[in-house]
Amino acid sequence: MSAAGGTVSGQITGLADKCVDVADGNSASGTQVQLYDCNGTPAQQWTNPGDGTLRAFGKCLDVRHGSIADAADVQLYDCNGTPAQQWVITEAKDIVNPAADKCLDVRAYNSANRTPLQIWPCQGAANEKWNVSTGGTPSIPGTEPVPAPPGDGGSPDGFVVSEAQFNQMFPNRNSVYTYDGLRAALGAYSAFANSGNDTVKKREAAAFLANVSHETGGLLHIVEQNTANYPAYCDASQPYGCPAGQAAYYGRGPIQLSWNYNYKAAGDALGIDLLNNPGLVESDSSVAWKTGLWYWNTQGGPGSMTPHDAMANDAGFGQTIRSINGALECDGKNPAQVQSRVDSYVGFAQILGADPGGNLTC
Repeated sequence: MSAAGGTVSGQITGLADKCVDVADGNSASGTQVQLYDCNGTPAQQWTNPGDGTLRAFGKCLDVRHGSIADAADVQLYDCNGTPAQQWVITEAKDIVNPAADKCLDVRAYNSANRTPLQIWPCQGAANEKWNVSTGGTPSIPGTEPVPAPPGDGGSPDGFVVSEAQFNQMFPNRNSVYTYDGLRAALGAYSAFANSGNDTVKKREAAAFLANVSHETGGLLHIVEQNTANYPAYCDASQPYGCPAGQAAYYGRGPIQLSWNYNYKAAGDALGIDLLNNPGLVESDSSVAWKTGLWYWNTQGGPGSMTPHDAMANDAGFGQTIRSINGALECDGKNPAQVQSRVDSYVGFAQILGADPGGNLTC
């Protein structure tokens, strides 16, 4: 496939000059995406942040259930970085999902309002051709030229941690914990290390990496080391049970995701079936990092806020400790563990060239 470069900004028109539309202007995840008379409403305004996704209402154009089958519906869904949300617009005006190698298609060549959109083998037909409005210089999602790496000033996509800095932080890490895997996971939570000024961004990145370093022995361990605990993490009272096995839900990944209900919750949030496939957290670098970012950005744990909110709102590194393991470490319970986390944070902040701020302990 050939592709031209750029950012989508506005309507996407197709068969009968009608628009790609979010049904009834409903921004809820799972809402059908359809063909409809162009009307200029927000339901027909699509943008691309440069990561290969197409977005309306801040959510992503998504192939339902991650299917690659012919006639799989497309929908609006929370952005989660999965292949089901990656699209390339070609010079031939196809919108292609590379994972399925299929085109965005108007079902049954029907130009009536509310006709669902789907994926279908690319055939060059009129119901697979799209005209994309662009903002500024015409360009296409996912094909922008990547700038040269800026040394230790961050990554090409704006992440405040460069690969050299990451390697300096984790010289002995497990091979699963790759820098590319971390960067691939960032799209699942776009606010992570991307809120506030440059210092706030660097503090949050340092805080996350310091906590995961503590949890994993410097990213050395991908799984919990005490195998005797493995069968304990199945809460059989949950209606979905433990389909992968009694001993399948032990700690994995950078924040050691544990328990069947956490695998279920993280998987649902990320659009990945971790309840049935928990091993993905120890075999797929991007999935491993996404589970860590899921906890960091959405879970308060024993604390009163998420770790992301703690750093974005300047509550201090100590509140991230409380949200991750406060019941066992904070309020004088285990000061040595707290200090270990603080030492890592201060060191990582120094590598990133950021003042670590106050309120370091809990």
